[in-house]
Amino acid sequence: MPPTHGDAPDRTDGDHRRNPRRRGEELERAILTAALEELAEVGYAGLTMERVAVRARTGKATLYRRWPSRAELVVDACASHRWSDAELPDTGALRTDVIAALRQLSAKLATSHGDILRGLLTEVVHDPEFARLVRERVHTAGPGPIQGVLWRAVARGEIGPWVPASRRATVAVDLLRNHYLLHGAPIPEDVVTEIVDDVYLPLLLAPAGAPPPDAASVPPPQGVTEDA
Repeated sequence: MPPTHGDAPDRTDGDHRRNPRRRGEELERAILTAALEELAEVGYAGLTMERVAVRARTGKATLYRRWPSRAELVVDACASHRWSDAELPDTGALRTDVIAALRQLSAKLATSHGDILRGLLTEVVHDPEFARLVRERVHTAGPGPIQGVLWRAVARGEIGPWVPASRRATVAVDLLRNHYLLHGAPIPEDVVTEIVDDVYLPLLLAPAGAPPPDAASVPPPQGVTEDA
C-alpha cells in the first residue's frame, strides 16, 4: 500500500538498529529536536511521526508510546524550546533587563523559530484539538520568557509582587510577537524601546486596578460624550 498523504516511507526499524541504543532523557531530547527540525523544514502540515522517527534514528513505535499523536509531540517539542531562567539577561534594572530580553527574543524570531511560530499559529486557528493542547501545555510548561526578569525586579523593590502572575506580565512579549507576525523580522530597535517605555513600564508601575496612564487625556470616540 502506498504511503498516505504526507507520510514518508517507514524506514525507521532499519535505521535505528544501526545506531547505539538510547534511552530516557537522551532519546527524548533527540526526538524533540528532530520534531523541531521537521517543523522548520516542512511545517506542521507536512510533519509526520514517520519523518520524525527517521530523523531521530529511532522506531516509530517509540514515538507513539510517548506521544499518541503528532499534535502532542509538536506541543512538547515547542515547550522544550522555551528560554530557561539562566538565559535571561541580568543588567541590574528592570528597564534594561526587559529591553535585553526583548532583543534576545527578537533575534530568536529571526531564526527558524519564528517560521515555526507563524506556521503553528495558523494551525491553532484550524485545528481545535491542537489549540487545546497549546493552551494546556505550552502556557503552563513553566515561567514565561519574561517572568525571571520580573521576579528579579520584585526582589529589587521595583515592582509589586503581584505583577509577575498578572495579565500585565506578558504584554511586552505579546506586543513584540504581534509585531513580528504582522511585519516579520528583523524587528527594529525603536519598536523594542517603544514597547518598553511607552507601554510596558507604565503598565507595570501602575497600581493594581488602576486605569491606564494618561487615560483621562484620551478623548472619547466621536459621537460619545464623557457623560454617556
